[in-house]
Amino acid sequence: MEAARSGYFGTMVERVTLHILDSDSARRAQLARLAFAAGHHAEIYGSTDELLAHAPSTGLLLAHDDPPGEAVPALIVAMMRAGHWLPVIAIGNAPETWAVVRTIKAGALDYLAIPNQIGPLNEAISRAAHEAESHRVQRARAAEARQRIARLSLREREVLDRLAEGCSNKAIARDLDISPRTVEIHRMKMMGKLGARHAAEAVRLRIEATGLGDAA
Repeated sequence: MEAARSGYFGTMVERVTLHILDSDSARRAQLARLAFAAGHHAEIYGSTDELLAHAPSTGLLLAHDDPPGEAVPALIVAMMRAGHWLPVIAIGNAPETWAVVRTIKAGALDYLAIPNQIGPLNEAISRAAHEAESHRVQRARAAEARQRIARLSLREREVLDRLAEGCSNKAIARDLDISPRTVEIHRMKMMGKLGARHAAEAVRLRIEATGLGDAA
């Protein structure tokens, strides 16, 4: 229980800020009432764009997965691209195994049927509290890395990809059919855009940015 009393959710896991994302206004209101009845604070959003416009940095996101197995994975990708991250609990009308697996693999911490009682909601929050901090740190670093890499030109990204494979400038030049000097110029520009002091740091950023599988 001590782990749930500290860290990302503040001093007490029993009170968190739930960011409720659902396109259905009646269901949003129902979930918000349930959250308040359970002792939490609730913020509601009707779309991913609305959520990202506010860019909350603390709390937990309760997101309706509709279409099943697609909506929440797409939401996670959108958050990553925007450089924001919140721990996500997916909810669905009647969760099917394939949708649950796909959504958890994409990065959601849990997937449950739309709650209508306090117990299941608080149980999901308690489970998420134990995992949220490590996920938050990992995802935040990956989101930042992806934002940096998104600044690269196509050629600079190609140089980075091959650098991460252990290729020398000469090998990269042969592979891309350009001169080693041109590779060096692209490499210097790539390092500057990434804010990397040396090649190992650039490679680390690429690994962090691409280390999340289906959420890439």
